Amino acid sequence: MGKRILSQRAGRGTSVFRSPSHLRIAPARYPLPANETKKGVVVELVHDPGRWVPLARVVLEDNSEFYTPAAEGVYQGQVVYIGPQSPVAVGNVLPLSNIPEGTKVFNVELRPGDGGKIARQSGSYVVVLGKSGSYVVVLLPSGEQKMVLGGCRATVGVPAGSGRLEKPLLKAGAAYHKWRVKARKWPRVRGVAMNPVSHPHGGGSHQSVSRSSTVSRNAPPGRKVGHIAAKRAGRTKR
Repeated sequence: MGKRILSQRAGRGTSVFRSPSHLRIAPARYPLPANETKKGVVVELVHDPGRWVPLARVVLEDNSEFYTPAAEGVYQGQVVYIGPQSPVAVGNVLPLSNIPEGTKVFNVELRPGDGGKIARQSGSYVVVLGKSGSYVVVLLPSGEQKMVLGGCRATVGVPAGSGRLEKPLLKAGAAYHKWRVKARKWPRVRGVAMNPVSHPHGGGSHQSVSRSSTVSRNAPPGRKVGHIAAKRAGRTKR
């Protein structure tokens, strides 16, 4: 009888695999869209565990507040604007149709009012390439060009913390804590490196699955590893 494999343990939902959502500060999203332009103040910059970009807490003139990923160069006490008539300056939020071509933006909405979905991580940004009718063509961090409605909002600038990858981790413990707040178990041992009692891919004279790793969608949890319900296996015929 084998032991419980990693995917079975993860499905049980113990503290090792459970997301530490109680550590989160707040959802980082824009307030609901409005036709008027509001002025706000960045009252503080906070660290949100599990998020590799600092958050800016912005208090608007109507005493409402929201959290948003901070732009590089934004400081505590800075006055920012959110709305269609906002000036094009770092930290301000305005629709893509009001942003000139060539501007770097981040936290871009996919649909007007969704709060921001694209380029929210440190070092990632979107470039406004052009406008076509009611749509705006943007260059995504992946290099793909995408057409987004001009009413979708974005923050002018680049997310803070872009130099995060330049600092080495130096030791394994740093990587453990890095992924711990992301609700990701680290290190993750490969199945082929295990014993046959510990994983369906384990054992053998060398590290290899040694058989087709495609399994049925209806396979039991102890066998459901590798390619789940793959449509095909092996090399394609040229």
